[in-house]
Amino acid sequence: MEGTILVADDDRTIRTVLAQALTRAGCRVRATGTASTLWRWVEEGEGDVVVTDVMLPDGDALDLLPAIRKRRPDLPVIVMSAQNTVMTAIRAAEVGAYEYLPKPFDLKEVLGQVSKALNQKTRRAPAADEPEPQREDNLPLIGRSPAMQEVYRILARLMNTDLGVMINGESGTGKELVARALHNFGLRKNGPFVAINMAAIPREMIESELFGHEKGAFTGADRAMSGKFELAKGGTLFLDEVGDMPLEAQTRLLRVLQEGEFTRVGGREVQTADVRIVAATHQDLRGLINEGRFREDLFYRLNVVPIRLPPLRERLEDVPDLARAFLRRAEAEGLPRKSISKEALDILKKQEWSGNVRELENLMRRLCVLCPDDVISGAVVGQEISARPSSATSPSGPQPQRLAHAIEGHLRRYFDLHGDGLPPDGLYERILKEMELPLIALSLAATRGNQVRTAELLGINRNTLRKKIKDLDIRVTRGKRMM
Repeated sequence: MEGTILVADDDRTIRTVLAQALTRAGCRVRATGTASTLWRWVEEGEGDVVVTDVMLPDGDALDLLPAIRKRRPDLPVIVMSAQNTVMTAIRAAEVGAYEYLPKPFDLKEVLGQVSKALNQKTRRAPAADEPEPQREDNLPLIGRSPAMQEVYRILARLMNTDLGVMINGESGTGKELVARALHNFGLRKNGPFVAINMAAIPREMIESELFGHEKGAFTGADRAMSGKFELAKGGTLFLDEVGDMPLEAQTRLLRVLQEGEFTRVGGREVQTADVRIVAATHQDLRGLINEGRFREDLFYRLNVVPIRLPPLRERLEDVPDLARAFLRRAEAEGLPRKSISKEALDILKKQEWSGNVRELENLMRRLCVLCPDDVISGAVVGQEISARPSSATSPSGPQPQRLAHAIEGHLRRYFDLHGDGLPPDGLYERILKEMELPLIALSLAATRGNQVRTAELLGINRNTLRKKIKDLDIRVTRGKRMM
């Protein structure tokens, strides 16, 4: 590497480490601990790349960056911060930072980014009349763990694009929060944000919900209705649990994404699909593709930029911040004001949390009501966790379960995730479908697609089996055992 690197950080040790590493890599280095000196060097035309901490003793580097971009639009600025929140990453992207790196940083990654910046020194400068980014105290996403830092960096890079995004994560990890952050800080923030949960809509109504219908289009259509594509015009359409979409609706959605146009069910007027699509699922879509239950071409249309949202068990260091934030939210909603002890937080950090962030939030809200003291103690948290039929408790080792017990545990967790509310209507049919699908699919795989033998194995009529295969969209492959 060849070039002059301007390093700004009030920590002398960090400045020294960076200066030595960059010098060994062949760069010339000028280092300072203040924003004023950094600005003077920039004004004098010094430096080919800037590496700076966000918080300097005499100013915020992100506040200085618009002036740097105006004065030296070709000067790449790499910012680092120990304030590892999503808003820091978003602010860095908004003001035109070349790259954002959370502290503690990987020295090799810093050198790699400097090398890239030296080879690509032309970045778009924000227009002079662009507004300054707004500071937000209520963060859309909470957590400073390495797992969340990667999510923040991807989000920051997506804010000034209109690319489709696929969010993959377990139930309760906050997929809709990520979708809303993409919308609220993106190019379409002035448009509507419209969400639709594919798992909560009867399959025969999905096309009507997405594209709308005209009066008389089907039995019960006593008036015309706008679909989600119309309602989200100019904004973002969030397709939650897209893996539950039936194949016929997938085909219609793919055609709309390819052509950019759609018509209402029973209508003829062609409308433009002016939306950004953000999809989400907790399922393995590639597995569904292999089973013939999800279109591969639609997957690639939706999965332009994938984001994996980590489960809470992979970022347990975020539990204290999340717990305190949920207590503050509960207080803002009128529940009693509570704080939580370190002992209680230590207990929470040791749980499995298969219900993820939503489960932790529900627990905090319940403790706000049930705990008689102002401070939630470790004893209270321990009692609540051991008393509730929750996924928070982790078993000491693998224990075989009867099927009925496994289903009961699954349903308890499902109801628990909805807190004081209830799941969407139609639970009976959904649960039966969840049980029938793997039962029939695995039986077909075991018999190598022999439907006569599968019907005998299951003890059902062959015509019943054929109907189930069609209703559940199960692909049958003859002569190949999949188990």
